Amino acid sequence: MKKIFLESHHINNLNFGFGQFNYHLLKSLAHSNDHSFEMHMYCTYTKKYETEFNNFYKIKKYYSFHRYKISRIKKKFDLWHSMNQNSKIEPFYNTPYLLTIHNISHIKDVRNYKNLPNHISFQNKINKSNAIVYISGYAKQSTHQYFEVPDIPEYIVYNGNTIEKIEIPENYRLEITKDKPYFFTIGEITERKNFISIVKMMSFFPEYNLIIAGKNTTSEAVKLKEYIKKNNLKNVFLIGKISELDKQFLYNNSLGLLFPSLREGFGLPIIEAMSFGKPCFLSNNTCLPEIGGNLSFYWDNYDSEYMANIVKKGLNTHNNNPNMKDLLIQRSNEFSWENTANSYLKIYKSII
Repeated sequence: MKKIFLESHHINNLNFGFGQFNYHLLKSLAHSNDHSFEMHMYCTYTKKYETEFNNFYKIKKYYSFHRYKISRIKKKFDLWHSMNQNSKIEPFYNTPYLLTIHNISHIKDVRNYKNLPNHISFQNKINKSNAIVYISGYAKQSTHQYFEVPDIPEYIVYNGNTIEKIEIPENYRLEITKDKPYFFTIGEITERKNFISIVKMMSFFPEYNLIIAGKNTTSEAVKLKEYIKKNNLKNVFLIGKISELDKQFLYNNSLGLLFPSLREGFGLPIIEAMSFGKPCFLSNNTCLPEIGGNLSFYWDNYDSEYMANIVKKGLNTHNNNPNMKDLLIQRSNEFSWENTANSYLKIYKSII
């Protein structure tokens, strides 16, 4: 039987997009019950995933020293799937290689990027690939813009919706939501998420709160907290990492999603918010219009008053259209991990 290795060590951190991608794709591949291949995967907590994935995979325990060439896995595989573009874990042998590209977010200086170590490393991954999967059309377009892509098969396979089933206990409440209606957003607080723009915008919404979930110990989060304190913004809350239940509750009871990101490969919170029929207010750049479609509302710039007006008009449009909630839920259902897994299985078979 042909052997496939899924380089999946980012599954160890489910608070990040790569970890979520790894977890949901691996879970859906296991649920497919397709035994065409002998599947191998990488993780730290082997017993946990042996149980959760019903022993579908042969699991290799991940250690950080595996990133060094001398310590690479010396077992031969018929296909190596690098699920995360930034991984330093590579095959020991010259193995057929599939690369998933999520986003091109590290290009800061478009004039002087080609000699940077992370660019060279990424170009080397592309050079040895037998096929590439992009998680959006924008991810493909931006890869071709900044890298030399060989003449190999290329595919666009959208991620699925991580919220597969809405399960919120009837009496469940969060204290932070009791004060007033609120907007919600989620993501690690970094420069590219551009959360500062919506924090500034909240001065035009004293009647509402803004709740930002996600890692809030970054340098950008420190700046954001300083701005909130300096400007005495009492209606903005950085609540850090949250559980799946809290995430569902916050989406379900929000006025809508505010997502002003400057650079995204996919934009998973859009699909998650749509699962609850919530309006999405997005930056009009990178992949976000591709995922948000014509059901979302877009900012063309980040002037605070302009952004607030877009939100006000969008809320009015959403609230006065009785079909909008159902249309948003229908769109979210178009993104399923079952479809994603089936697409990857077809790609594996085409390569092998």
